[in-house]
Amino acid sequence: MVQKVILEIRAGTGGDEAAIFAGDLVRMYQKYAGRRGWGWSAIDTNPTSLDGYKTFIAELSGEGAYDSLEQESGVHRVQRIPKTEKSGRVHTSTATVAVLPEVEPKEVKINDSDLETTFSRAGGPGGQNVNKVETAVRIIHKPTGLAVRCTSERSQLKNREKAMSILVAKIELAEREQEHKKLSAERKQQIGTGDRSEKIRT
Repeated sequence: MVQKVILEIRAGTGGDEAAIFAGDLVRMYQKYAGRRGWGWSAIDTNPTSLDGYKTFIAELSGEGAYDSLEQESGVHRVQRIPKTEKSGRVHTSTATVAVLPEVEPKEVKINDSDLETTFSRAGGPGGQNVNKVETAVRIIHKPTGLAVRCTSERSQLKNREKAMSILVAKIELAEREQEHKKLSAERKQQIGTGDRSEKIRT
């Protein structure tokens, strides 16, 4: 089954080395996607001067893409001597990975009044259109504070569509996590911690 996935990689603790590690993860997932024959499209990137990324968001599509990547979500950690280290010391750096299934906008109800949309120039490579026209789109969902930016397309409309699909996926995930927390709290309330003092019968 063909699945669409939003892959979000962010540099965590560790400064420049964390950004380099995030870049390594981006290249790793891109190669993996290529081997699996999946489509790969960068949606928004914030590169650094050392082949790293502060943020990298991509859209993947292919057979079993979400099922294969679902367990990748979380904090990834690396311990190594970075390129930026002069004394040969080992550093520990982190990057976060989020894997979101792309959700059809019609499946999640969002009021237009809850959205704050701004447009700006995308910058970077892509010709004069990218640099002169305000094609980059940033959408904030006011009730949750979730923000999404898309710069990959040459038109404002297409960038808005992609940004909305990412926002919907994030809202859907937030709602699922909220439901999961609620169920966990109810379960904990029912089974307790297992301490002797919590007995209901002996």
